Amino acid sequence: MTTDIRKLQSRVRLARLLTLASFGALLALLTLWFMVLRPAPGDHPWVVWLWHLLPLLAFAPSIIRGRPRAHAWLCFFLLILFIEAILAATNPATFGLGLAYSLLVGVLFVAAMYYARWKGQLLRSENAG
Repeated sequence: MTTDIRKLQSRVRLARLLTLASFGALLALLTLWFMVLRPAPGDHPWVVWLWHLLPLLAFAPSIIRGRPRAHAWLCFFLLILFIEAILAATNPATFGLGLAYSLLVGVLFVAAMYYARWKGQLLRSENAG
């Protein structure tokens, strides 16, 4: 049983690292996109930037603490972002950014979902034993 727990712990660590890395990369991509590369037209491009970042930043404290339920809720929110990313990838003007956006959202979704699953299994096995 201890080898199963060790294997589960290593999976949890890997999923956590991927989640944190892709979460940070997604925040960086959105910042570069909306503030540097293709700012929204008008006097206040930071409003569009904040519109995209604030919902993600609301998850940050729970993601940093490693709460499995927050990771699962993040996955629900990422479905909305994935739709936006695919729409951006179908626009010739934002194809590259949209492709990077959709890949990052996809990686974050998979990593966060596996983290929530494996961390939940790990917590149940630790409480049972």
